[in-house]
Formats: sequence, C-alpha cells, structure tokens
Amino acid sequence: MLYLSQLQGAPVEDSQGVRIGKISDLLTVRDDPSARCVLLIEGQDEEAWYASTDGVVWRDHTLHLPRSSADLEAAAHPFAENQVALGAEVLDKQVIDLARKKPVRVNDVCLNDDWRVLGVDNSPLGLMRRLAPPWLLGSRSKHTPASFIPWGRIELIGAPQEEKAEEALPVAVAIPTPRPLHPTSGQLAELHPADIADIVHQLTAGQGARLIEGLDNETAADAFEEIDTDRQAQILERIESERAADILEAMGPDEAADLLARLPEERAQELLRLMTPEESEDVQDLLEYEEDSAGGLMTTDYIALNASRTVGEALDAVRANIQDHIKSAYIYCVPDETQDENTLLGVVSLWDLLAASTGQQLHELMETDVIAVQTDAEPRTVAEVMAKYNLLAVPVINPSGILAGVVTVDDALDVLLPSGRRRKPRRMY
Repeated sequence: MLYLSQLQGAPVEDSQGVRIGKISDLLTVRDDPSARCVLLIEGQDEEAWYASTDGVVWRDHTLHLPRSSADLEAAAHPFAENQVALGAEVLDKQVIDLARKKPVRVNDVCLNDDWRVLGVDNSPLGLMRRLAPPWLLGSRSKHTPASFIPWGRIELIGAPQEEKAEEALPVAVAIPTPRPLHPTSGQLAELHPADIADIVHQLTAGQGARLIEGLDNETAADAFEEIDTDRQAQILERIESERAADILEAMGPDEAADLLARLPEERAQELLRLMTPEESEDVQDLLEYEEDSAGGLMTTDYIALNASRTVGEALDAVRANIQDHIKSAYIYCVPDETQDENTLLGVVSLWDLLAASTGQQLHELMETDVIAVQTDAEPRTVAEVMAKYNLLAVPVINPSGILAGVVTVDDALDVLLPSGRRRKPRRMY
C-alpha cells in the first residue's frame, strides 16, 4: 500500500537517473474507481508537469520515471472539473463518512500498488506516518490502517472560496477561484434529509454551503428544512443568489418564509425578486402574519377542490401535487377552486378517497363539521387542537371564514420542542 504522505515531496528521477523535481500532488477522477492517479511533478523555476503512472517505479523513497522530462506534458492548465487533487483538496480536509453520517478529518490517503485510490486514513497513525520515518513505524506503515474509510464511502466537501485562494500549488497549475464544484457522488443525496442536516450542523457555515450546493434543488430544499435557527441563514448567505432562490422555490412556502424572515431585509427582497412570481407571492403573503400565530405557522401548500369533483379527479390531483412535492393528507372542499379566496365547505381524508368508488363526488364524503383554527390563534393552541383531534393537518381560516392555509403536524410538533431544538427560526421582521 502507498500513502500520499510518503509520496508528496519525494524526489523524481527520469529514465536516465537524473533528478528532475519532486512529487507535488496526485490527481484522480472522482467518480471512476478504476482510474489511476496522474502525477503532478514540480521542477525548478516553477516548472510543472503531468506524468502518467504507467511504468513508474517507487523504490528507495524515490519515484523513477520510464521517460525523460522532455516527454512529459507541461501542467499549464487548470484541473478538469471531474479531477480531484488529493493533496490540495483531500489531505488535511474534512470529508463525509457516508456510513457513519459524520464528517472526519483525512490524515492520509491510501493507494494500492497500481496507483488507484483505495480510501482515506483518519487514524492517529496517519499523522504519525507524516512525522516519523518509515523504519520507525516498521510494518505498521505498510498495513491497512485501523481507521481506513473506502474511497467509495466518502463524500468530498468543497472548500470555501477564501480557502481556495490560499492553497499552495505551483503557480502554473493553481486551482482557479472559485474552483468548480465537485458534484456529489449521489450517495449523499440518498441519505435522509435529517441525516444531511445533522452532517451540516457538524460543519462550518462555509462547508455546509458547499455541501448544500452539491445537491440538486429538491434534496437541498428537503435538507434545508431540517436545519435549524441561525445555521439556515448563515448557509444561505454563502450561496450564490440565483441558486439560493432556486432552493427557496423548492422549499415549502412556510419554510421559505421563516428562512427569509431571518435574513436582512435587503437580502430577503433580492431573493424574493429572483423567485418565480407565484412562489414569491405565496411567501410574501405568509410573511404578513405574526410569527407567534397560526398564520405564521401555516403553509399554503394544500389541495383545494370543488365539492362537486369526483373521487377519481381528486386522486389525480393528489398524484399531480405529489409530483410538485406537495404531499397532503386531506382534500379541502371549496365552492370555486379557481378563486384565490374560498370559504371552507368540508374536508375529505386521503384514506376516505382510497376507500370510495372513483365516481363518487366529494360532497358525499366530506366532513362538514370541520375542525379549524383562526389565523391569530397561538401556536401552542394549534398544536393542542391537532393532538386532541388526532389531525395530521389543521385548516387555518381568517376572520371572514376564508381558507388561508393549513398547519401540518411536523410544524405543530416543532412548537412543542424546547426552543434550542426548534427548526423554526425567530423572525427578524
């Protein structure tokens, strides 16, 4: 087994035995486990070359090339987007251990004899290997480390832009700022949003922003909704405005409103302008309600249909809304679904829809004795009503009896949590 710590800075000799420089770094292709590393060799006078590992020999702590320096490719261009510089972007950095769902520090990078990356070492021995000569460590320096994490089980975290500018690489091959993001491997996106949020909480705000940026908008939004209080705003401030607006659009309007209310008003207004008019209007409507009220707790993501609609049409609406990432346990029956303002006639649960025949009309199934709360109701009162009547969501109506939104069970439970563990941030305005 080879270790990056023992390779970096090691002398390089050409086919004639002439020393031409030293190993500066090793590059690999992130999503190709069969890819062999490419050497980055630093010569004198800021010369730099790329060299294939085909035919190279690692002997007596020296790298021997099968060719002369004249045959090497000059490293005069930036790294490709899918390439990872192991020394500059992995060693001494934090990565995500996907199995343990936590960030770990990379003390060394492990390669096999054919120059393919095997994984990372975050054990104390990884640090000792960089400080002590191989003879002092004995056979331990050649064996698989106890804290070995396979390469396919980690997710890289892009460094914040200010850190990129400080990386010590040859001038000719310095990573540009900002460095292109490495897209996530896909495994991170498969974690539960709450697990991604837990990982983000263990990172700095800058690292959290880079991790969120590597996700698609829907996954980023789902994870964002699980992140609490100040951290949401800190991360959003570090994400480029148009991308931040895209993530806000993918969030529930109530979650987006709570987050925007945490930002300075100028930044919040900028993001609202970048959102689509429909999404922006929904969020701005919610921002008008007091924080400590049902109106401040509710969402406008719900399904309202004419009471004359059939069960089959209602189920089609449920499916369509699921595709738009709106999941509702109830159908709210109104006089005219095409209008923005409607009185609430009744409620039909999803379970009643599944049990009914497709031709039945909603007014035949709807519960007309509707449990609802006023927009100015206290959040704890809302939670108590939902607990008393075993509701997954409760409709919110204004003083005129108009359906304004619904409070879902997750937001009601959030009210009952201790203040330090709530996801909902305190509004600034």
